[in-house]
Amino acid sequence: MNQYAKFAVAAIAAGLVALQTALTDGTVTSAEWVTIAIAVVGALGVWIVPNADPPLPEMPGKHELKEDVR
Repeated sequence: MNQYAKFAVAAIAAGLVALQTALTDGTVTSAEWVTIAIAVVGALGVWIVPNADPPLPEMPGKHELKEDVR
């Protein structure tokens, strides 16, 4: 469960925030349920998509390639 803990917290938090917003008028409409579902699926999408590879280091300039000759 530890590997899914951050996802579960993100999905629950997103769903609860959307639910809280939907309940401001005392009812939850079908359109608001769709908003709640989109918030939870959005958290799922963040969990599924892997992080990008780190950028490659930049090529050194000519001044960095010279050896110090003393």
